Amino acid sequence: MYELTPITERSYYIQSPAKIGLVRLNETDVILIDSGSDKDAGRKVRQILDAQGWNLTAIYNIHSNADHIGGNKYLQAQTNCKVYAPGIECTFTNHPILEPSFLYGGYPPQELRHKFLLAQESAAEPLTPAALPEGFSALPLPGHFFDMVGYRTPDGVVYLADCLASRETLNKYRIPFVYDVAAYLKTLEMVKSLQAKMFVPSHAPAAESVAELAQYNIDSVWAVAEDILTFCEEPVGFETLLQWLFSHYGLTMTFEQYALVGSTLRSYLAWLKDSGRLTAGFEDNALLWQRA
Repeated sequence: MYELTPITERSYYIQSPAKIGLVRLNETDVILIDSGSDKDAGRKVRQILDAQGWNLTAIYNIHSNADHIGGNKYLQAQTNCKVYAPGIECTFTNHPILEPSFLYGGYPPQELRHKFLLAQESAAEPLTPAALPEGFSALPLPGHFFDMVGYRTPDGVVYLADCLASRETLNKYRIPFVYDVAAYLKTLEMVKSLQAKMFVPSHAPAAESVAELAQYNIDSVWAVAEDILTFCEEPVGFETLLQWLFSHYGLTMTFEQYALVGSTLRSYLAWLKDSGRLTAGFEDNALLWQRA
């Protein structure tokens, strides 16, 4: 863990629970794509930088989930580097209490105010084309989170953020976090046709082609949707439906999983309703969902 893995002469990634990209701008200056989950991750990244004699100039976050921005504050304090984040992700990065609050749907209990969901605040600036190094481009990848992006480097490496889950993750957990299901499917269809020297997803192996994995993720979304529709043959409330999904997929309910899977389920329900596959109505002051 936290080994520096070369991809090209300029582009690397650091193996961690969410891969950290590293790109050399010249002989001494480098940028990071994400910073790891916490201060400890930031410290390990700093050790790599020091060992190589590299100067960190900026961190480019792909989105604002805590496992991607948790090392920002430490590295920014140690190196005085800039931090950039796209769109609304910049606000979440500057005010990380927004992540657990959004997931829970209100002020989060203590069980959700920990480093996995609540990063330390960092001073991020909005990502603009002018903020990118020469030859870099940001690749919009909405769906997993609000304004998530990937990055394409001048030497043809694409850091793909969280738009792909590995087969192992999908087979084990079945329902990874998704904010906007329709946008997520559109992103996956786009990713299938992308060309690059190498793709580096945050939570799947680096590969020269990701088309098959993208399709596997697409198929997984539709399988989850069909499971939800199957359980909605009769009117059912959200909590009952969530309990059924946990039992059906062999998951264990915790505050963290309640927030993550619960938020994802709400996104599926909204998508299925908006696309005409589900109806929703109120009965005895309860919101009930039913297959259309």
